[in-house]
Amino acid sequence: MKQKIARNLQRLLGKDKVFSTPEDLYCYSYDGTFLTGSPVAVVRPTSSQEVAAVVRLAAAERIPIVPRGAGTGLSGGAVPEADSIVLDMTAMNRILEIDRNNMLAVVEPGVVTASLHRAVESMGLFYPPDPSSSHVSTLGGNIAECAGGPRGLKYGVTRDYVLGLEVVLASGEIIECGGKTVKNVSGYDLTRLLVGSEGTLGIVTRAYLRLIPRPAGRETLRADFKYIDQAAEAITAVISAGILPAALELMDDVTIRCVENYLHTGLPLDVEAILLIEVDGPAAILGEQIRHIAALCAQCGAARVKVAQNDAQAAELWRARKAVSPALVQIKPTKISEDATVPRSQVPALIGAIKDIARKYRLTIAIFGHAGDGNLHPNLLVDKSDSDEMARAEAATAEIFQAALSLGGTLSGEHGIGILKAPFLALEYGPAGVDVMKKIKDALDPQGILNPGKVFGRS
Repeated sequence: MKQKIARNLQRLLGKDKVFSTPEDLYCYSYDGTFLTGSPVAVVRPTSSQEVAAVVRLAAAERIPIVPRGAGTGLSGGAVPEADSIVLDMTAMNRILEIDRNNMLAVVEPGVVTASLHRAVESMGLFYPPDPSSSHVSTLGGNIAECAGGPRGLKYGVTRDYVLGLEVVLASGEIIECGGKTVKNVSGYDLTRLLVGSEGTLGIVTRAYLRLIPRPAGRETLRADFKYIDQAAEAITAVISAGILPAALELMDDVTIRCVENYLHTGLPLDVEAILLIEVDGPAAILGEQIRHIAALCAQCGAARVKVAQNDAQAAELWRARKAVSPALVQIKPTKISEDATVPRSQVPALIGAIKDIARKYRLTIAIFGHAGDGNLHPNLLVDKSDSDEMARAEAATAEIFQAALSLGGTLSGEHGIGILKAPFLALEYGPAGVDVMKKIKDALDPQGILNPGKVFGRS
């Protein structure tokens, strides 16, 4: 059966775009989580027509299709279903157009996010979504998961910058929704439906992305707090002062120790939290804003406030934040990264709840993330070979989700539901809400071949 599928795929795309050896398949068996799956074949198409041809074959044979970018997802969205075909979209990696006059870019899904950043910024333009994995993650994956990043506080998430899409449906048909216009209210908003749908409703083969003017300048500071409650107070104080930072990031004491042990950059080890705050915009007002923020942090009890004096110092401050993910695995080999999100005013309550849950289940949980928009990343540091620890982690994760929802929050601010959060979807939307989503899925993918097991769980 596997050989037959591989032969049929080779007839469609050619031998050089189809991979089916055990070594090839292993490379596509996992993503950024600890989950794994076994595909039957991997294809690397280079055009929308080739994607459509593969989907038509899969539909005729009822074979699951799993689209994939760089495989950096943190909810299991790219983990293949058993005996599925993985669509590796990384060869569709062209920036087709940067339209300065209309301030938009037309891209293929395999473009690395940071590559688009560099291309548009060289022209004085700006694409704000900036997930931590932006140096390797692809725009198609960002669109599938509606990725965000530190700039979400001021600029929003990927959904806010997608003007239109070209999509291959489960039937193999190719449709376009939205496009180059800023305004478009024709019919249902399929674009916003598809962004964040995790490849379960269609496969994105082209995207029209909104750009904005590049900020003229930016200023960055780091504030160290002996107590995490003081950091939480500072977050509220900054926002209440009418200042909207481009980024407002928090790292707790567990995270600080991991990063310092990893980078040795002199991070403070005598504090419970640090805040990394950045403002951007017209250069004339940035100095006053950053001084005001520094004063507010001091009033909230900051032990130290360090304002970057140049771009190199700002980059050094950000280097610590960007190193969090690799630094955390020094403690345990398995990292369960969640992204429960609450209204900003409830960040202190969620931090307190996570600390209590860590003590209750005797787990190490690092807390960091985009505190300015209420999007925290509690990372449970465990060993997946330890069944007792994994059971405690599963129970702790459920309580973190319940805590976030009880505070008026959501299961996911930017990672998506994938496989890991699927059992909890009904907690947020209720049975009726989930049923509506399933009806949409059934209407667009009646055979259930598009990325099965994601959002609603494995059967």
